[in-house]
Amino acid sequence: MENQFQNRVNLSELTEKTQQVKAEIAKYIVGQQQLVDFLLIAILSDGHVLIEGVPGVAKTLTSKLLAKAIDADFKRIQFTPDLMPSDIIGTSVFNSKTTEFEFKRGPLFANIVLTDEINRSPAKTQAALFEAMEERQITVDGTTHPLDQPFMVLATQNPIEQEGTYRLPEAQLDRFLFKINVGYPSLEDETTMIMNFHKNEHKIDLSKIDKVLSKRSVIELRKLVSQVVVEEHLIKYISQIVQATRKNPGLYLGASPRASLAILNASKACACLQNRDFVTPEDIKYVCFPVLRHRVMLTPEKEMEGVQVDTVIQQIIDKVEVPR
Repeated sequence: MENQFQNRVNLSELTEKTQQVKAEIAKYIVGQQQLVDFLLIAILSDGHVLIEGVPGVAKTLTSKLLAKAIDADFKRIQFTPDLMPSDIIGTSVFNSKTTEFEFKRGPLFANIVLTDEINRSPAKTQAALFEAMEERQITVDGTTHPLDQPFMVLATQNPIEQEGTYRLPEAQLDRFLFKINVGYPSLEDETTMIMNFHKNEHKIDLSKIDKVLSKRSVIELRKLVSQVVVEEHLIKYISQIVQATRKNPGLYLGASPRASLAILNASKACACLQNRDFVTPEDIKYVCFPVLRHRVMLTPEKEMEGVQVDTVIQQIIDKVEVPR
């Protein structure tokens, strides 16, 4: 629906750029509009994303296409059981010419880092991401190295195959802005995908992806998002939803205060994608699912009953009175 209000913040550039990014991704991805929308919201909110889905639903490809549409340093790390912290952070190497140790930066020193199958590495390697994700810096041998901005971790994992995987620590899950569940494509989308493949249009050439956003423009667009208006009663609405997760009998673990800030920032970016400079309750409801689903934990009884986390989140949203 076209925005009929006069914006106090000029969002024309943001709207134009995000539409261009979507167009670049659509060159090779059929459907998955919600995934792309959430990824754009995460970029504008300065957040990390965990993408979960069965193999073959274009989790990795979509992440790579998004990174290619941004003129920034991109690195991909394939997580394996033998991956060590130094493999992603870097290590100090002795230089025989200078007789000193020099720090060789690992692949985590990039603007967009794709960590493929993140749950395949043990806790020690997972812990190496903590400081980078939260504080945008890496400390090695007592020396702190700030990460270049913007910095974003896109992580993928497979929910079905559990053999040889490690559950992500709760502290790390809480550092992800979103957990996006990627499902199977619709009949129409899958038919279109097969037709493209049949016509030999399936060859993916990442060099044909135009770079729409620069590092500087991402930072500037984030400044626009920060100016989006959020009324006080909507801030209270966010607090009530998060508080309700801590009191729900079906949840063993409720959401942290970091979740409240995540909902706030994500709802601002969501409003911007709709070309609005103010947040509505619908924006808040929309981002609640990806923000909360990895931060709350079902009770063992609910898990045995086969209850889905999203079902409990929906029940919580339905019970909290929507401000008018």
